[in-house]
Amino acid sequence: MTQAEQGRGIALALSGGGVRAMVFHAGVLRWMAERDLLERVTRISTVSGGSLLTGLIFQFNGMKWPSSSEYLTHVYPQLRAAFCERSLMWGAFRQLLNPLNWRFLLSRANLLGLALRKEWQIQAPLSALPRTPEWSINGTTAENGKRFRFKAGQMGDYELGYAEDCHTFPLANAMAVSAAFPGLIGPLTLRADSFEWKKRRWGTTPGSEQVVTLPFRNLHLYDGGVYDNLGLEPLFDAGRQRSKVGDECIVASDAGLPLAPGFESNPLNIFRLRRITDVMSEQVRSLRVRAFSNFLQGGKARGAFLYIAGPNPEEPDAEALYAMRFPTSLSRLSVEQFERLAEHGRSVAQAAEDNYGALCSKEH
Repeated sequence: MTQAEQGRGIALALSGGGVRAMVFHAGVLRWMAERDLLERVTRISTVSGGSLLTGLIFQFNGMKWPSSSEYLTHVYPQLRAAFCERSLMWGAFRQLLNPLNWRFLLSRANLLGLALRKEWQIQAPLSALPRTPEWSINGTTAENGKRFRFKAGQMGDYELGYAEDCHTFPLANAMAVSAAFPGLIGPLTLRADSFEWKKRRWGTTPGSEQVVTLPFRNLHLYDGGVYDNLGLEPLFDAGRQRSKVGDECIVASDAGLPLAPGFESNPLNIFRLRRITDVMSEQVRSLRVRAFSNFLQGGKARGAFLYIAGPNPEEPDAEALYAMRFPTSLSRLSVEQFERLAEHGRSVAQAAEDNYGALCSKEH
């Protein structure tokens, strides 16, 4: 079936949020698969849990994006089994049983990359990813604060430049970057001088790139959620409030942990600084959500925003409260926890369709 026969392309943005986000997004994708929408996905942009989920989907489906029927009958059951049988976090720390890995104690994303390769069998390089849908795995470069992206044939950021000789770079390491949250897992360390970096001047045409030498021997790559936890940056221009992907439908699935009320008043409490950081992150997220919401309201069937708090975030129901309060971790789930979180993602997608009819529209 051609793209024209299928309908408008869908660009997916899958947020961060650890295993909570992974399962919520899995439920959203289940809803889409039940309506034969996965065939229309042309772009995917992910951070953190969204990146880990997408990598597992490719792994469980022979390194290709699944059809709707493949997702329902083959991929989704494997996701449930994987999340309920193994812990990504403990898998990462088990790598420390090998003394050769002790050097990664302060860059623990490298340990998660090892666990993804050895325990979850994600051994493919970036070059094994299909070109369609185009998947952007987003991280944050600690050295300059810019969004660092991994794609099938390229990695880098616009300030440093891009390396195209990264075909053998482990997909597992790219996925691990998106889980490298400051203070928890820590960054993934990448030897910059192992690759050739190219950059073109601002305003020049593609093909005019020149080789550059990076000013850093190592790059330290953090979770993409530090820069943009929604994963919207490659798909949506928040400043101009317009799409970067033409007339494709943009679906943003947001399973980030809402800011909880309250503040620790004890001046010696070490979590006070973390609270200020959370407030700043929430404000950045709110600005992106507001811009995207204005974009969605500015035209017919431009996309959808699927928020874990549900269609009525001011008065969330019991299932939304359960999902919103679920911890941001990479721990193993019970089958009941998986089904409850996934069903909530499915119901949020259904509510968006009932209220706006955005997801299934084939035309403007």
